[in-house]
Amino acid sequence: HHHSQLTFSLIYAFHENFLLPLSHDEVVYGKGALLNKMPGDDWQRCANLRLLFGYMWGHPGKKLLFMGGDFGQQREWHHDSSLDWHLLRDPAHVGIQRWVQALNDLYRRTPALYALDFDPEGFRWVVSDDWENSVLAFLRRSGTADGDVLVVCNFTPVPRYNYRVGVPRGGRWREVLNSDDTRYGGSGVRGRHWYPTAPLASHGHYHSLFMTLPPLATVFLVRDAEEKP
Repeated sequence: HHHSQLTFSLIYAFHENFLLPLSHDEVVYGKGALLNKMPGDDWQRCANLRLLFGYMWGHPGKKLLFMGGDFGQQREWHHDSSLDWHLLRDPAHVGIQRWVQALNDLYRRTPALYALDFDPEGFRWVVSDDWENSVLAFLRRSGTADGDVLVVCNFTPVPRYNYRVGVPRGGRWREVLNSDDTRYGGSGVRGRHWYPTAPLASHGHYHSLFMTLPPLATVFLVRDAEEKP
């Protein structure tokens, strides 16, 4: 019943030039650290945080992340003390840090994630209304035929198998980032590195692919430019 709150920002995203702040104001004065806002056990809280960051980096708008969030600070930030760098002795926090590094690397080298940030042509919903499975999927676009990035988010701790997603072009779509990868502290649930399309219309597109959606995860895919439709 909170699904519409995840999509609401796109109603007005292109009316102004937006920052997406997870900033100082969100982690002080009793609000708690980002990680501690997350529900579930320790694994689910870390997975939720990685999912949030994945959705944020895929969402149109410039990103603002306050120090400590990038490795899962557990307590509120305080100006009189250092960040809790000792948490990086824990693989779960190292995984969050690696995930933010991977997102930044993908962002820098993928124009679709920033080139048309403030233009409605840079974004298109694929799946926006699947509240029963709590899944969102959308395309970020750079304006070039092979520049699209498909972002798929599963907001539940339940893996989704053979989940059908429409895509604008046929061929093979390659997974380039998966927040459930074990290197980021995930469970390692995944389908394949490459997803072939089928000529089955779905979500307003003439082609579609069938994915394995990891639990509490964001997955980024790009079309293999060498593969013909």
